[in-house]
Amino acid sequence: MKIISEKITLDTKGDCDIIDITPKISSLLKNYGLKTGIVNVFIPGATGALTTIEYEPGLLEDTKKMFRDLVSETCRYSHDEGNPDGNAPSHLRASLVGPSLTVPFGNGILETGTWQQIVFIDFDNRPRSRKLIVKIIGE
Repeated sequence: MKIISEKITLDTKGDCDIIDITPKISSLLKNYGLKTGIVNVFIPGATGALTTIEYEPGLLEDTKKMFRDLVSETCRYSHDEGNPDGNAPSHLRASLVGPSLTVPFGNGILETGTWQQIVFIDFDNRPRSRKLIVKIIGE
């Protein structure tokens, strides 16, 4: 059994930027030659999230619209009263999805569905440089 720690750096646009990180995770698995186990991806920070989605243009726009509809940018939020960043919606949206995701792999390949990709969503209201923590546990 091996435990491998890696980081993935992303430059994001913010504002519900959705980035497919599946190729980066698959590449890590290939580099280490592990056959079976799990991959956990975690974003340190409170305005980013990880999930899976079918990464196609229509659904990407629908997803962004869904988050904007669920958590309005025009509401008054207590967090913003003492915070000059004005990013309360970013925090609330990220809390709906969560900061981590675990995916199994077998035969050295992620065991995702045919149309399922691993994505990072940057909900912050500005561009960011993000570092995702990746833990691979397997053999």
